[in-house]
Amino acid sequence: MENFDVILILKYIIIGLVQGFTEPIPVSSSGHVMIASEILGMGEQGFTFAILTNTASLFAVVYIYREDILRLISHSIKYITTKQRRYRADFRFVLFIVIGSIPAGVLGVLLSDVIAENISMTTIAIMLFVTGIALWLIRNMRGTKRDEDLTAKDAILVGLGQAVALTPGISRSGATIISAIAVGMKRETALRFSFMLYIPVSLGGVVLGITDFLGEPDKGALAVPYAATFIVTLFMTYFAMRWFMGIMKSGKLIYFTYYCFIVGTLLLIFY
Repeated sequence: MENFDVILILKYIIIGLVQGFTEPIPVSSSGHVMIASEILGMGEQGFTFAILTNTASLFAVVYIYREDILRLISHSIKYITTKQRRYRADFRFVLFIVIGSIPAGVLGVLLSDVIAENISMTTIAIMLFVTGIALWLIRNMRGTKRDEDLTAKDAILVGLGQAVALTPGISRSGATIISAIAVGMKRETALRFSFMLYIPVSLGGVVLGITDFLGEPDKGALAVPYAATFIVTLFMTYFAMRWFMGIMKSGKLIYFTYYCFIVGTLLLIFY
């Protein structure tokens, strides 16, 4: 294998590590991928690469929450068919996930091109500051709402937070967790609802982008780098998610505020 190919693969692996590590945590994975690509001299990665890495992260999230997902699906079907009250909470949770996914789904389709064309390092820096300020504001909030206490209004507000996160630099997990905590959810519920929202939106992106992926002219030449990136992103997302779940339990979100401020400041200075 030529040195150029080895270097290229290593660059893609680095970007996969960045994507995987930052996807679950509230610091914006898309913004960090753009930063890493700029530092490595690789330019914008494009829609095909985003689909690849998001799919890898999706697999990791689904695996972590597999028991919850199977229970929610099973109990929702049982509630529809039997109307037994014991299945009602899980059915409502699934319904609220669907409702909460609508804002990002609609805006993603309507504004994706506009958002992609108006992103710069300065924009990412500003959005990181916004994320950091929001994390600071909710740092001491302790909600009381559990899964069974959620309402359609809660789902819509958290869904709007996810829609705002379509802008690189605004963290998806951060925006949804911040919104969920702000409407009164317990941290465990906020975390679960946030990543359950990620699943349908990510699946929608894969379905809508599959044609672009299959039509990618360079995917044959990039097969090995793409495969390496997918694997690295998958495993890094898994371990980062497990780590972040511990952070949420300990309530140490304030550390991500400092991180967003530091990275945002560095971007303003050097870019």
